[in-house]
Amino acid sequence: MARGQMVFLDDAGDPGFKLGQGSSTHFVIACVVFETPLVAEKTAQAMKEFRRAQGWRDVHEFKFNRLDKRILRELLAAVAPFDYRIWAVRVNKSSLHAGELRSRPESFYNFAIMQALDRIPGLDHADVRLDGSGGREFKQSAVVYFGRGLNARTHKVARFRFVDSRKNTLIQLASRPGPSTGLRWTRPTPPIMCVC
Repeated sequence: MARGQMVFLDDAGDPGFKLGQGSSTHFVIACVVFETPLVAEKTAQAMKEFRRAQGWRDVHEFKFNRLDKRILRELLAAVAPFDYRIWAVRVNKSSLHAGELRSRPESFYNFAIMQALDRIPGLDHADVRLDGSGGREFKQSAVVYFGRGLNARTHKVARFRFVDSRKNTLIQLASRPGPSTGLRWTRPTPPIMCVC
C-alpha cells in the first residue's frame, strides 16, 4: 500500500455518557480511505456530477439516510468504480467503564477516533480530515492528541484537520456507513466493533 492516503472521518451518536437520559447508547466513527489524493479527487468529482445530474445545487448536502433508495443506489453506482475502502468502529458505551472516558467527552471522542485509525491496515502518513462543522470545541483537542499520540508512535497520520461536511462530499460519503453501504451491525455487540 502506498504512503499518504487520504482518510475522511465522520461520527454518529454523541460522546456523552448520560445513558438513559438522552445520550446515545453507541458512538460510531466511520472512515472512507483513499489510497491516493487523485482517486479521492475523482470520487468527489463523480459525486459533484451526480448532484448536478439530479438538478441539485452544488451546495446540496448528501444526507444518505434521507435519500430515496433509487437515488442512493444510483449514487453508489456512480462512485463504485473508484478505489476506496470504508471502515467503521462502533463503540457500545454501556460496556465502557474507564472513568476518564466516561467523564470527559473529549477523551472518549479521541479514544474512538484512535480505535478507528488503529484498525485501518496499511495506513501510513495519511492526510486525515474530520467533520468539524458541528463546532464542538473538544474536537480541537483531537489535533493535538493525534499529532503527539498516534502519530508519534505509529506515523499513521501526517496531517489531521477539520473540514466542513456541508462543503466536502467525501466527508458526506463517510456520514452514514451502515445504511449507505449495506454494512450491518451484529447484536449483541462487543464494547468496540470494527466493520470493514
